[in-house]
Amino acid sequence: MLGFSGTREWVYPQSIKGRFTTLRRWTFLALHLILFLTPWILVGGKPLLLIDIPARQVFFFGAIFTASDSFFLLLILLFAAFALFFFTSLWGRLWCGYACPQTVFLETWIRPLEIWIEGDRVQRKRRDQQAWSFDRIWRKAAKWAAFLAVSLLLGTAFVSFFVPARELWTGQSGNLAYSFVLIFTGLWYLDFTWFREQFCNFLCPYARFQSALTDDETLLIGYDPARGEPRAKGKAAAADGRCIECNKCVVVCPQGIDIRDGFQLECIQCARCIDACVSVMDKLGHRTLVEYTSMAEQSGRTVRRLRPRTVVYGGLLVALAAFGFTLASQRIPFEATVNRVPGTLFTVDPDGFIRNTFLVQITNNKPGEEPVDFQVVVEGIPGAEVIFQDVRLASTEARTLPLIVRVPPDQGIGRTTSLLVRVTTPDGEIVIPTTFKAGADVGSGID
Repeated sequence: MLGFSGTREWVYPQSIKGRFTTLRRWTFLALHLILFLTPWILVGGKPLLLIDIPARQVFFFGAIFTASDSFFLLLILLFAAFALFFFTSLWGRLWCGYACPQTVFLETWIRPLEIWIEGDRVQRKRRDQQAWSFDRIWRKAAKWAAFLAVSLLLGTAFVSFFVPARELWTGQSGNLAYSFVLIFTGLWYLDFTWFREQFCNFLCPYARFQSALTDDETLLIGYDPARGEPRAKGKAAAADGRCIECNKCVVVCPQGIDIRDGFQLECIQCARCIDACVSVMDKLGHRTLVEYTSMAEQSGRTVRRLRPRTVVYGGLLVALAAFGFTLASQRIPFEATVNRVPGTLFTVDPDGFIRNTFLVQITNNKPGEEPVDFQVVVEGIPGAEVIFQDVRLASTEARTLPLIVRVPPDQGIGRTTSLLVRVTTPDGEIVIPTTFKAGADVGSGID
């Protein structure tokens, strides 16, 4: 399983420095800050982002969303899908090279630890080809222990988006939370110790359908055969700016491919091969042979950023974003429902009044420490007597209260009369239609 049999072809990417490697490091730092700091930032006394699955609540930037807001989840999923289509059509596998957790964690944690403990590419490869010795055993044990610690750290950080971070990191959460920490720790540990680039090459579906999202004008990393071929070693190739067969673009690739073979599904567009080629060709006084380009550019055609697929994807993104912001701006931060008390339609009181009893359930979804006052008003039957106790609810608090509507016998209403129940707060109101039931047309003498 740990990859030392002949069935596992290990990839030993060589370290590289360059402009794109530096850019990726800054990107990885920003993503790590989001991962580790977001669960600790409080807005209105609640985490900046917390997905509370048992309570069916999501805390997001000071707002509280519940199961009744599932439409927003649909909008988010649609936006994410079309964003993937849009950015892929423009810039190829930008996600894979710069933002995918697989890439981010491998490049930030695993490869630096591996280099620190076992050395760079040549040393690691030589040790793995030798027989087991004390030096090899302690280095492997130290590396695997470090990988386990990193896996536990990342697993805990991920679960912090589903369980309050302060409880989770201080050992105050329940067994279920820590069970998921162990599950994610095990998955990451398997990936770091064995699976690695195989996830991108064989398991990730993105590599398989990206060809349907790209075209000749999509940005990708490519080798320029017009300037690089025919390859040769020595002063002649160096003077002409051709490929000198140094293979540096190959040994730095974390996927184990040769970018000079053309477009390949395994390429995650990490640009390490660009930095490698730049480091060699700059010394020879020539422009890099590997760069961000497109098939249209390599064939001498003009690259269009605005083309049918990018216009359609971009338009859908703008429409979804505008629709989502409009709904969010009009959203009322509480929920209310009105249901008739089970088992009875109406009751005739001793004084002759017809009584209907309802249950009003109110949930306060407004974050903050200050409670909110709720009032209930009934409209539709003039002269009706309404009995309801106004309620004050704290954030995320829910309560069910009885609502009694009584109508005098001489009111002259039918068997079924429409009512409107208004639940109001300073932040808005919800109007709920319902009906008042009577055994006959009250006061009309009609049975």
